[in-house]
Amino acid sequence: MVSGGARAVARCDALGVAPYSDMAHGLYRGYLTTAYAAAQEALAGWMAQAGMTVRRDAAANLIARYEGTLPGAPALLIGSHLDSVRDGGRYDGPLGIMLGVEAVAALHQNGQRLPFPIEVIAFGDEEGSRFPAAMLTSRAVAGTLALDALDLADADGVSLAQAGVNLSDYLSAARAPGSTLAYLEAHIEQGPVLEAEGLAVGTVTGIAAQLRYQAIVKGMAGHAGTSSMPLRRDALACAAEMILAIEGIARADASDLVATVGRIEAMPGAPNVIAGEVRFTIDIRSGDAARRDRAAEAISYALAGIADRRDLDFAIQRVHDLPASPCNVALMDLMDTAIAAVGHPVRRLVSGAGHDAMVMAALCPTAMLFIRCRHGISHNPAEHVDPADVDVALQVMLGFIDRLGATFDPA
Repeated sequence: MVSGGARAVARCDALGVAPYSDMAHGLYRGYLTTAYAAAQEALAGWMAQAGMTVRRDAAANLIARYEGTLPGAPALLIGSHLDSVRDGGRYDGPLGIMLGVEAVAALHQNGQRLPFPIEVIAFGDEEGSRFPAAMLTSRAVAGTLALDALDLADADGVSLAQAGVNLSDYLSAARAPGSTLAYLEAHIEQGPVLEAEGLAVGTVTGIAAQLRYQAIVKGMAGHAGTSSMPLRRDALACAAEMILAIEGIARADASDLVATVGRIEAMPGAPNVIAGEVRFTIDIRSGDAARRDRAAEAISYALAGIADRRDLDFAIQRVHDLPASPCNVALMDLMDTAIAAVGHPVRRLVSGAGHDAMVMAALCPTAMLFIRCRHGISHNPAEHVDPADVDVALQVMLGFIDRLGATFDPA
């Protein structure tokens, strides 16, 4: 008999290829694409097989419900995201959804109901890999999304409305206050800590605070063969020095602080032309918001100094600011107990990556369970998880749900 963990992994693998990917060779599943719709249809079938009723909300989230025994009780929401980055891995997001389905399937097979209903939700745009707004659909559910934030278009100029959602109804995906008991998300760690310590799973204490900037350096384009070095105003050389400065500031902090330049664009982009303009992103994260903000200030000051010294124009704009999102203390304790109950050491760790859980914290208490992934690799086709570890995660989740049911107070 195939274990629940192995089946969860196999289903993620099944969704890693056409027609569930918009890439011919590799995985890319953007929100509201053809591949996204196909993946939703497959997932809806698995949800129904697990004993749940299935619907889509106004933000095109797929939601499956397993009723509880107490009418009107708030629901435990279990979820993650169904979309992927371009040329990404198969388990970042979908594994948490599949584990939610497997947890309900196990309860249904045993004829077990909790005092509260369980809903498994597949969010659609956590990565922001199609539209420039990460965690769009979880923000809609949490009720933190503004209507003007829906004025979006993808790289091909397709608007959110043209992609297939009704903008006038979109915000109605928000859940009423008090209707959600808690949010639980299982996710691959996307880092090396669990593997380094020989651990299958870990309790997440919270999600690091994030800042993201768009930086622009402007110099003067010129002929690569006739412009002497002393007279050049090379935007790309300036940006290169800036990027090294960003790395140096983060390294010197010697903490959990990380800073990343993940995208860079040099213009006009010809091999025989000095770059006249360069645009790049800066991503700064730390579990301590004050540390993150100090680093951001130091980076901005350093980059401005580099631009001044090179006589180039420099501008920086903050485009993303997500505060640190701690998980609920009582839920972390339940998770620790569930991990210990299946014979595994308890380990708590912070998430440097963002997750839908950080958005859902505005709606209800949150809990996260990390699962070991090979070499900590994620956002990469080499992403890999051991089905045995996923089995452990499933047993932990079932233990967590049982304990949550035992402590549930309908008053």
